[in-house]
Amino acid sequence: MGNKDRLRKKVIDERLQLPSEEVKRKSDRIMSNFFSMEDYKEAKVIMFYVDMRNEVMTKATINKAFNEEKRVVVPRVKKGYGLLAIEIQSLEELSLGTFGVMEPPEKEEILLEDIDVVVVPGVAFDRNGYRLGYGAGYYDNFLPKLRSDAKKIAVAFEMQLKDLIPIEPHDVKMDMIITEKSLHTFSPGA
Repeated sequence: MGNKDRLRKKVIDERLQLPSEEVKRKSDRIMSNFFSMEDYKEAKVIMFYVDMRNEVMTKATINKAFNEEKRVVVPRVKKGYGLLAIEIQSLEELSLGTFGVMEPPEKEEILLEDIDVVVVPGVAFDRNGYRLGYGAGYYDNFLPKLRSDAKKIAVAFEMQLKDLIPIEPHDVKMDMIITEKSLHTFSPGA
């Protein structure tokens, strides 16, 4: 088992140990920081992931974005292709899909250049803005297709933040990481 796999397993196991009320409390704090940011306020189209297995919770956030008349996009995995960015009007449209993740129905993908902000999930992040995903490479392949000024904002619990994670050339750097305790911003290429 490589370093990435060991770290991935360790952090997922630790995250699954978090009591659900703690996950909710910390998620609320993280998302309230997200909502107060200019990047969110100015965005018209936001791509959210749909949380599972003690990830930072996004469903209430998605509903708040609807209420604030944002266009909401969520990912759908298409085998042999990768992530599709599908616009939804309601969480009711989601059903259980690949890997036990709630997904939108398969329909026409929105224009990727319309996406202003992507809320990015991950297993772990480091203090340089790099992300350790779940190992399938979906976001690594998807994020470079976006407009160069689209913001990649990771939301994570403080316990998912590490000093350094092993990175590879294809790994995409986040613009920002928000935890319940801190906010980290990174300049491109730094």
